[in-house]
Amino acid sequence: MSGQLDYTSPSTEFTFDVNKSNLFKKDNHNLINVLGIKQLNTLENVSLLDIFLSKSNVVEPHYHQNAAELVYCISGAATVSIFNPYTKQILHFPITPGQVANVPQGWWHYEIATMDQTHLLAIFDAPTPEVILGSDILKFTPAPIMAHTYCMDETEWKKVTAPVQPSTYIGPYANCHQSHQVPIQQWGHTPYQGAFPYYPLY
Repeated sequence: MSGQLDYTSPSTEFTFDVNKSNLFKKDNHNLINVLGIKQLNTLENVSLLDIFLSKSNVVEPHYHQNAAELVYCISGAATVSIFNPYTKQILHFPITPGQVANVPQGWWHYEIATMDQTHLLAIFDAPTPEVILGSDILKFTPAPIMAHTYCMDETEWKKVTAPVQPSTYIGPYANCHQSHQVPIQQWGHTPYQGAFPYYPLY
């Protein structure tokens, strides 16, 4: 990139306010801001997400096809959970301020806030990370294919996935009325076996 960018040009950018680049907002306490090459044209092989979460809010299960992710805890606390495709296990890494968890490129993962006012910084080794979201896989894979593949009744599959909204990003939904909440320490303990195909994050 440095060979292509004219650092003498008035359009060359060296600073940016990430607060002005919202990727997703559930509410004032649960939101994600983004910084990539589209926001700051002098960036090379790096980008980030600035993530704010309330307790029990989840950055939905997803993966980045083209980038590894380093999750740094600024404030609050969170558990970063990663599916290891080699061991077929979900690994859970609680992090508090100053601690990090590293997600290898292409690995299925999610983050759960275990305290209110949790602030995470997700740093990527790509100027524009690509993402596949679990909600999009559930909504956009044809129901007949899912039902046939997993020997399920198609009507039941459609019923179960009907509440899923594409590009959830942060769950649960604001209007969620679950009959019970699974304790945070139990979330994600069932190993998930599978791999998924990707689209640009922004």
